Amino acid sequence: MPPTARILAVDDEPELTGLMQYHLLRAGHAVDTAANGWEALDCIKKNRPDLILLDLMLPDLDGFGVCEILRRDPLTATIPIIIVSAWASTDSRHLGLELGALDYITKPFSPPELVQRVNQLLLARAG
Repeated sequence: MPPTARILAVDDEPELTGLMQYHLLRAGHAVDTAANGWEALDCIKKNRPDLILLDLMLPDLDGFGVCEILRRDPLTATIPIIIVSAWASTDSRHLGLELGALDYITKPFSPPELVQRVNQLLLARAG
């Protein structure tokens, strides 16, 4: 069983953050949500998450920019990031991982698979 974690789900589609939140809450995690990149950075400063689920296509500061800002700051550089994006290209996957994301899930995704990958990453980090 993975440790209970605080997770930040970042997506500009409320249906998707709601879906992620519902399934992750059922798995025992605390979940905050943000609808854009700047809101995500503000949430992270106020209540540091244990893991971030990050969309790439955000309306103001995109997920690549958020990832880059987080990795440059020593206080946030080690927070695990899983990109959850409709961009399925090898280039976007490669760039996301190169910027420091630890996993990449393409939309549409299976909620049980999302929870499983979150839990696996949390277990790996805890152990």
